[in-house]
Amino acid sequence: MGFPKLKLNQNTHLAISRFKEMDLAAIENFDLPIELMMENAGLQLARLLASLLGKSGKILFGIGKGNNGGGGLVAARRLSAWDFDVYLYLPDDKLNELPKKQFKRAIAFGAKTTVFHDISVHNFDCDIFVDAFMGFSQRLPIPGQIMQILGIANATGNKTISLDLPTGFNKDSMETPFNPDIILTMAAMKTELITLMKSTKIFIADIGFPAGIYSEFGMEYPAQFTENAIVRIKRNI
Repeated sequence: MGFPKLKLNQNTHLAISRFKEMDLAAIENFDLPIELMMENAGLQLARLLASLLGKSGKILFGIGKGNNGGGGLVAARRLSAWDFDVYLYLPDDKLNELPKKQFKRAIAFGAKTTVFHDISVHNFDCDIFVDAFMGFSQRLPIPGQIMQILGIANATGNKTISLDLPTGFNKDSMETPFNPDIILTMAAMKTELITLMKSTKIFIADIGFPAGIYSEFGMEYPAQFTENAIVRIKRNI
């Protein structure tokens, strides 16, 4: 994966609680619509997945009902347009308004839904599993049905990737029941994720935040975004 690298220092990451403030400031002070950021996040996720698979492959998305699921659905639509074999698993089909629109678009582009009546390692058929269940606003405990899927995804040995944060991640203890191979987190590295870098590759995606908002929150703007909208985090602290 030929993505530029960003070395961590004290000015290149921030706590999840501060990132929530940063995200809100981007929406309120710069008039960045959530749907636009969702589109940007999904496009970068699709690009990262395509780089992992090459020209073909089967991708299974675990889709949540909120904005994280919406980002996954954008990626599913993009990958379907690029002729990848895309499947969607929705444990809750009562999607919020924006993800509901993204779901209709993904299906129109060729993504297919899948239902697990008796899920096991043996019938979990995909080249990559994408955890797009819940993002930085997730609340614990996670529903058992989702935890079962995540547990099986880990047990298959297939490649796994989480969008933004692993579902089930405990930001207080910094423990996670789901251990993805890769995390693509949005806009900025989260301090709490540093402990996961021993076993997980972490990338950040440019979703359109202006440089000024990074300065406002005491961060360096990732200059590598001018080269590529996906940047690999390199541990250096």
